[in-house]
Amino acid sequence: MNLDAINRDLTALSPQEIIASALADARAPVLTTNFGPHEAAILHMVTQVKPEIPVVWIDSGYATGATYRFARQLIDRLGLNIRIYHPEYSRAYRSAVMGGVPEVDTPEHDEFTRQVKLEPFARAMASEAPDVWLTAIRKDQTAFRQELEVASETRDGYLRIAPLLNWTELDVEEYLVEHDLPIEEDYYDPTKVMGHRECGLHTSVSRQNKE
Repeated sequence: MNLDAINRDLTALSPQEIIASALADARAPVLTTNFGPHEAAILHMVTQVKPEIPVVWIDSGYATGATYRFARQLIDRLGLNIRIYHPEYSRAYRSAVMGGVPEVDTPEHDEFTRQVKLEPFARAMASEAPDVWLTAIRKDQTAFRQELEVASETRDGYLRIAPLLNWTELDVEEYLVEHDLPIEEDYYDPTKVMGHRECGLHTSVSRQNKE
């Protein structure tokens, strides 16, 4: 694929136009979500174009009660074709064996992240076998994401499309308000802990790993 040409075409478009363009040629697209505070925006945009698109959620078991209720609300309201993938071992088992969530930036936390996010994500992608993966990542979230383009090829050969990449948090919130979509701030990701960290999912699948 000619990524330079794809990005020249997509970068000038709005997120909604990027989504429509990406889905027009997709054979087996998939949308991922973590049901974070602003995820209703990408979920709404994509399902307006393709209501039946598979929506993959890696449920680590560590989300807050508010996040699980938020997820249920959006699944019902948007009629999401949700595909939930869990870690191989339960939170209770991991707490007993690992003593809870390990301290970040340690080998133990790296293994924890592999177990609760990276392995289930790899299993989900193998099962769904997408040619196009839509994600809500934005440049203003982490240093690594500032170097990404709207379209990029993953190590496994499918196309990662980030329609909101050049939007700011304010842009997303304005969209949510305009479409009367909810925001849920009570969110916790144990693989990141701090908002500016990469959990390793996007860096690990990138063809050029900048982590």
